[in-house]
Amino acid sequence: MTRPTTDRVREALFSALATWNGTAGEPAESQCAGLAVLDLFAGSGAIGLEAASRGAGAVHLVERDRRAAGIIRRNIASTGLRAQLHVRDAAAFLAGPPPVVFDVIVADPPYALPAGDLAGLLQAAGDGGFLAADGMIVVERSRRGPEPAWPAGFELSSRRDYGETALYFCRPAER
Repeated sequence: MTRPTTDRVREALFSALATWNGTAGEPAESQCAGLAVLDLFAGSGAIGLEAASRGAGAVHLVERDRRAAGIIRRNIASTGLRAQLHVRDAAAFLAGPPPVVFDVIVADPPYALPAGDLAGLLQAAGDGGFLAADGMIVVERSRRGPEPAWPAGFELSSRRDYGETALYFCRPAER
């Protein structure tokens, strides 16, 4: 059904985001303070809910699988965290208007998702007004696979490997 992000990778992701956000020395519950976060291919919702628990101002989770979405709903209810679930395909979500402009977009698609499909999704996020001008896209992939193709006007900021997982951090190119 889903391939959950390991605790180690999730902690590394949020440590990197806190450094980027300038909140690395703050208590965990305020490290994402004020950020709008989009969790694409949300699975169990662990990434989005972690962002909410760390003070994100707006959290939207996109998951097309109804069983996984049911788990997310239960997790939102049991934690009492504020988050909006969209039970939709990521491409369909990105084809519509953004509910907010996101500071951070985290995409953890199935490793089997073809590179061209992922590139199209990232391009849609970049072109569709989903990402703030100074925002960050984070993509989780297998470290054995190719680097994602970044949207025009974006560049890789860093790559970090954790076991079989690679996290790619992408930002709008300096203009």
